Amino acid sequence: MTRALVSGAHGFVGSHLARGLLEAGEEVRVLDRPAPREADVGGERLSGLDLLGIRGEVELVEADLRDAAAVSAAVADADAVFHLAAQTIVGVARRAPLETFEVNVQGAWNVFEACRKHAVARVVFASSDKAYGSSPELPYREDFPLRAAYPYDASKAAADTIARSYANAYGLPLAVTRFANVYGGGDLNFSRLVPETVVAALDGRAPVIRSDGSPERDFLHVEDAVSAYLAIAGALGDGAAGEAFNAGGERPHAVREVVELICAAAGAEIEPEIRGEGAPDGEIDRQFVDSTKLRELTGWRPRVGLEDGLRRTLEWYREHPEARPA
Repeated sequence: MTRALVSGAHGFVGSHLARGLLEAGEEVRVLDRPAPREADVGGERLSGLDLLGIRGEVELVEADLRDAAAVSAAVADADAVFHLAAQTIVGVARRAPLETFEVNVQGAWNVFEACRKHAVARVVFASSDKAYGSSPELPYREDFPLRAAYPYDASKAAADTIARSYANAYGLPLAVTRFANVYGGGDLNFSRLVPETVVAALDGRAPVIRSDGSPERDFLHVEDAVSAYLAIAGALGDGAAGEAFNAGGERPHAVREVVELICAAAGAEIEPEIRGEGAPDGEIDRQFVDSTKLRELTGWRPRVGLEDGLRRTLEWYREHPEARPA
């Protein structure tokens, strides 16, 4: 790879991936909208590129994923494309399904078609573990059917299927990722469990749990997510094309456990505010992925344990007050 395009790099994971590519010696082009909605903090629009100090090191192309011509122009001379841009909020998808399907499905096929048209050498598409839906068996394996039952999950499952069709029908060197819940410093979506709890603990207030604390999730530190993206891209000539790959933290954790670990790391003796019973409406109760396939192909495995990762995340927000809500 010489020039990599990352869609959605104003956002949390995309900005970390852009930095990882820069550190690997790549030229990086970013395709994103001018003002990512999830980054409205303290009345100002913040980009992950600014938080990580890399805006000046990337080429920034501003376009809407639904604009096929603009997407094609951005992709035109890229050697690799990492398509991460999406409407990622489950609650927003529930309230606004049409926009979610337009951005997550139409936007995705615009990217894949542009990659086909311009013969991009490596394409990695960020699907989600939520595409599996509520499976009767855990952990999720890549050969499980996609049983998505809610708008966000369905948007990811649809784009996931379309992505693999481009690999199978047209020989596009593309792989799909189905990662667990990615966390770490720089996540400005404070409806998510980890950043909300970290900021609450630092502020000395009760973190909000939208369930009863019992739902279980699989957590992947953002550094491990970046290394997984790079490993998958590197394996596209070694049997990864047309395949889906899980990556997770190797075991699930209850929401209440995660909250307690964060509060302990912050030295905060506070009790969470429980606002629900079971899993929130539209969300899956238990999620856990099996990463064996990726490990066997590339040697990848998570390096950052949950307790260590939560401590690192806490320190990041402590050192970046500008990223915390006012």
